[in-house]
Amino acid sequence: MNAIQPLLFKTDTSEINESLFAAIADDLYTQGYSIRPAALPEELSMSLSQYQLEMDEQRFKAAGIGRGNDYLKNEFVRTDEICWITGKSPAEIAWLNWTGDLQRYLNSRLFLGLFSFESHFSHYAPGTYYKRHRDAFKGEAQRVLSVVTYLNSGWGNDDGGELVLFNDDSDTEGTKVVPLMGTVVVFLSEDFPHEVLPAQRDRYSIAGWYRVNTSVAEKVDPPR
Repeated sequence: MNAIQPLLFKTDTSEINESLFAAIADDLYTQGYSIRPAALPEELSMSLSQYQLEMDEQRFKAAGIGRGNDYLKNEFVRTDEICWITGKSPAEIAWLNWTGDLQRYLNSRLFLGLFSFESHFSHYAPGTYYKRHRDAFKGEAQRVLSVVTYLNSGWGNDDGGELVLFNDDSDTEGTKVVPLMGTVVVFLSEDFPHEVLPAQRDRYSIAGWYRVNTSVAEKVDPPR
């Protein structure tokens, strides 16, 4: 697991978010991941949920794997659909402001060097899934932290659709996360394989990644 530097000092985040951000930072420092039920502010959760439900279905595209010239749609691996967040709506702007506050906090507490953030809405229709995978490969040093939040009201135990977070490649059981409204999951992208189990109803979420700056003279990161 990647080493994270000890906590040294606090930043000027709001009192409402500071205790949550501190808990996430402590979790990342001690175990490399954080699972925080009902952590996203309720007003923001409801705003994002309503916005996603009202979005034009044509904005969603079948998800794939890889980036740039390596992008490939592979229904064996994943069958969800996504829409990238661009900050063109008040709900998206509020989400990007919240994740920006978290980014600044984690940089000041853990010295991660997080440079940019990208995220998209995800829709899993009944029966769709995302098989076991990692969000980043060892040594690529691009995606550093993965962030997932859920936008599902009244999710029951029989609705399925759990995120399963595995400790390593040998872990076959993992930790299951029910996709309840406002739950926030943050984990080291290189270190934790994970999957999304099929759900019995439409499942909505946001997936995002904090990245470091690996741009060079003839290559801009991240590619689009």
